[in-house]
Amino acid sequence: MSIDTSSSPQIQWLGNQALTLELPPPATLEGQRRIWRLAEWLRALDEVREAVPGMNNLMLELQPGAKTAGWPARLRKLWQQAEQAAPGGRVVEIPVRYGGAAGPDLQAVAQHCGLTPKQVITRHTAAEYTVFFLGFQPGFAYLGGLDPMLATPRHATPRQQVPAGSVAIGGSQTGIYPAASPGGWQIIGHSDLVLFDPERQPPSALQPGDTVRFVAAEAA
Repeated sequence: MSIDTSSSPQIQWLGNQALTLELPPPATLEGQRRIWRLAEWLRALDEVREAVPGMNNLMLELQPGAKTAGWPARLRKLWQQAEQAAPGGRVVEIPVRYGGAAGPDLQAVAQHCGLTPKQVITRHTAAEYTVFFLGFQPGFAYLGGLDPMLATPRHATPRQQVPAGSVAIGGSQTGIYPAASPGGWQIIGHSDLVLFDPERQPPSALQPGDTVRFVAAEAA
C-alpha cells in the first residue's frame, strides 16, 4: 500500500517523557486509521509506557528512565512508514428514543438545520459512524460520520447536568454521554445502552474502529 506523506504532523514534547503527534485538520478516517496503526507499533516497544490515540493526534509516554534523545525524529519516521489499520471492529446498533423528554433539543436542532424533527431523526439514523477515539469521560466515544446537514453549535451555556445515555450533537460530531455530567451538546435523544462498566472487560461498550448505527426505538 502506498503511503500518503503529504499530511506532515506536528510533533512536540509534553514535559520530559512524553510527546504528542498532531495532524493538521480536518480529522479524517484515513488519518485515524494511521494513528491506530502507529499506536499498535509504539505499544510493542520496550521504551514506551503508553500510546494513546486521540482525535487527529496521538500521545506517547516513554518509560521512566528511557532515553529521550532522537525521539521526535524517530516518531516522525514511524509515522511516515505507518499504513492505515485495516478496516475492522464490530458493528454496534444502538436503539435511541428521539425527542420529547428524551431529546429536549431536537426541535432546536431541526430549526437550526432548516429541517423537521422527523428529518433530523431520519438523517441521524441513516448514517454509519466510526468510533475515532474515547475521551472526555470513561466510555465516551467520539464518532465520525455525522451528516454535515446536522452540524449544530454547542450551547453557549452548558447544562449543569446531562443524563447518562443522552444522545447529542456538538458541532460536527455526535455522541452518547456514558454518565451524568455537565455538558453543552444538543440532546436529541436517549439510549439505555450501558456504555461504561468497570466490572466488564473491556469496560467500554465501544472501541476505536467500531461502526455505530443508531436505530429509532421511539420518536416523541
